[in-house]
Amino acid sequence: MPQAKSLTDKDLKKVLNYISTSKYAARDRCFLLCTVYGGMRIGEASALTIAHVLNADGTIKDEVRLLSEETKGDKGRTVMLPKKLQQELHVYLVSRFGTDNLISITETDMTRALFYTQKESRRGFTANTAAQHFGKIYREAGITGASSHSGRRTFLTNLAHKGVAVRVLMQLSGHKHLSSVQKYLDCNESVMREAIELV
Repeated sequence: MPQAKSLTDKDLKKVLNYISTSKYAARDRCFLLCTVYGGMRIGEASALTIAHVLNADGTIKDEVRLLSEETKGDKGRTVMLPKKLQQELHVYLVSRFGTDNLISITETDMTRALFYTQKESRRGFTANTAAQHFGKIYREAGITGASSHSGRRTFLTNLAHKGVAVRVLMQLSGHKHLSSVQKYLDCNESVMREAIELV
């Protein structure tokens, strides 16, 4: 099976524009951006509950702690949330609950799925149904070669292109081995041209 396509800025804009026309636009946009901006695996994003992202004071957390059963492998991990992903989560929760007062959400069942499905607002997506869902979104948006893994691959590739050290990439992605991270990193002509100009 070929590697998932790493998204260009143009691809991301195209898929987000497509999502904006759907019935569940706020949910799908935030769901996708958890993989692109947070580097989460689709299964990790699917496992998120409201409690994972919302503090008791109604603010968005700056990191998500995932248990071993919520992530790959036998260890939990911490996902750091950049400010732009925190903003996306805030916008999504405001849209989902129809209130700017997110503290009121903390008085409800915080164990509900962050990204709910039509059929199951409490448990939400499984990793498999989310992978199928995003595979369909990418296809319908006209992004060839993309899959639910594209967001995570884009996250790591973009950071690598900005000069982030490989050890930092390993920590951010939750990988134990350098070889695992290297499989994610995409190289294209544009990056090579920028690189040779550094000589």
